[in-house]
Amino acid sequence: MRYAKFGSTGLFVSELCLGTMTFGGEGAVWEHIGKLQQTEADTLIGRAIDGGINFIDTANVYSGGLSETITGTALKNLKVPRENVVVATKVFGETGTKAVNSRGLSRFHIMESVKASLRRLQLDYVDLYQVHGFDPATPIEETLRALDALVQQGHVRYIGVSNWAAWQIMKALGVSERLGLARFESLQAYYTIAGRDLEREIVPLLQSEGVGLMVWSPLAGGLLSGKYGRNVKAEEGSRRTTFDFPPVDLERGYDCIDAMRGIAEAKGVSVAQIALAWLLHQKVVTTVIVGAKRVEQLEDNLAATSVSLTADELAALDKVSALPPEYPGWMLARQGEARRTQLLQSANR
Repeated sequence: MRYAKFGSTGLFVSELCLGTMTFGGEGAVWEHIGKLQQTEADTLIGRAIDGGINFIDTANVYSGGLSETITGTALKNLKVPRENVVVATKVFGETGTKAVNSRGLSRFHIMESVKASLRRLQLDYVDLYQVHGFDPATPIEETLRALDALVQQGHVRYIGVSNWAAWQIMKALGVSERLGLARFESLQAYYTIAGRDLEREIVPLLQSEGVGLMVWSPLAGGLLSGKYGRNVKAEEGSRRTTFDFPPVDLERGYDCIDAMRGIAEAKGVSVAQIALAWLLHQKVVTTVIVGAKRVEQLEDNLAATSVSLTADELAALDKVSALPPEYPGWMLARQGEARRTQLLQSANR
């Protein structure tokens, strides 16, 4: 297990992060993702920590808060020293009573939500507090001032963002710099070999501004697990038949699976390990969130950290998964070619 610097901070996190969306199974959506209860969660978290994972991600909306409760209890049951684990949770969605202010990123909702999350997690503070989505009803400045107050009060160590567009993230970073507030140190976003949309605008932003990337659903909701293919039908009751998310261009996805299967067979590893290894080879990626229902799945994910892809293998995977050209990307590439050549020549002198 390797450890990466987290954004522009001095914090280091494991290249794999344990996601807890499979804990609880309470509610129409969550029961399709996972129904792990306390004993099973204890086992999974214990194995993750033994495997070198020091980063755990949850959210207040997962199973209506039950995921946070199970996670916090597991850490207590396992007697994990607080300084040995980085705990992340999120705020945005509705939990508890369906009151008019029980959602969004207002100061009101943020302050109420963090208290509830800390209580469920049985912690004095969370290491990373993330806004789980964009709130069109709340000014970004209000959200950032509320998050900064939590940092100043010691309830939160760092703040992050999830599922925002590039312009929204950049605006928030600008507001934080202008007002001297805590800034977003990470983005949690969907990114897979079969879904590389992030590379158009967001990846250059993250690299330019020193923001870390936490990848969610690295196997595209199980599509890249190796159980599916162009000629392989999903089993009745499987994740993809009950909860078809995130959306994927299936033809491009199947092309990627075919290419990964050949590499996996040659290396004697699983297709899932190749999908994870591809992400771990992307320089912009800080950590990849893996969620498992069984220890065997987690063991397979952990093994991906030992899979090395050659330059030729990466080139083959990049070719089959490449995004179609889109403006202004193709124009930027065309107009900037001469200057990029000059830079390379200068660097190689």
